Amino acid sequence: MIPYPEIDPVAIAIGPLKVHWYGLMYLVGFIAAWLLALKRSAKPWSPVIKSEVEDLILYCAIGVVAGGRLGYMVFYNLGELVEHPLSLFKVWEGGMSFHGGLLGVIVAATLYARKIGTTFPALIDFVAPLVPIGLGLGRIGNFIGQELWGRPTDVPWGMVFPRDPELLVRHPSQLYQALLEGAVLFAILWWFSSKPRPRLAVGGLFLTLYGIFRFLVEFVREPDAHIGYEWFGWMTRGQELCLPMIAIGIALLVWSYRTQPLPESRSDKKNVAQAKEGA
Repeated sequence: MIPYPEIDPVAIAIGPLKVHWYGLMYLVGFIAAWLLALKRSAKPWSPVIKSEVEDLILYCAIGVVAGGRLGYMVFYNLGELVEHPLSLFKVWEGGMSFHGGLLGVIVAATLYARKIGTTFPALIDFVAPLVPIGLGLGRIGNFIGQELWGRPTDVPWGMVFPRDPELLVRHPSQLYQALLEGAVLFAILWWFSSKPRPRLAVGGLFLTLYGIFRFLVEFVREPDAHIGYEWFGWMTRGQELCLPMIAIGIALLVWSYRTQPLPESRSDKKNVAQAKEGA
């Protein structure tokens, strides 16, 4: 067993104001996405130019937070939402869903694509490689906050989380997710998207890999106590939500490579704007 490195979940406390590490991880994730987007916007096939990056990140940030919170209440706590609709806004109590955040980003990308005159497939392929860094940091935030821990285990790297009422040795599943959904997924997507790919190939690969990684980690992650196991006595809600992601991701990859051409270089208008920015 490895001792849990107790870290105060509150990173900064100024009087009654408390800033948790989980919130800071979100902030760092958005900053990282912004910096990566600036770098990627210089590519000649990028649908986004430098001056459009800040608004893109803002749209996506709103989509992540709004969609993540709504998704959590709908997918994991629908009874509470129906009985107390205002609980949707109690974000300080915790509760965010990746799958809800994904839907929020899809809506945000659709709206922003219309605003800048590009297509949704082009924009979602641009955004997908920016996401894993934030996902990985968010899981580290979960680890520091001692939430979403793993199932009991006897592996040598198991940990006892002090906030666990049962004080069992558990998988540090948050770190597994940080590695797979963060570092590994980012490395693959950044490499894959480093040259032109057929439209929605990058987005399809993101859905496929995230769905597979999350599905696998769910086998060692403690299911939500108020939901437990559902299908077949072993499948969790998270795994249920990942199955359509995997299916859609594979379908998009097949469709993309069979029907879609490689993206063209940005239009003359974009080139002129990019040149002015660099002047």
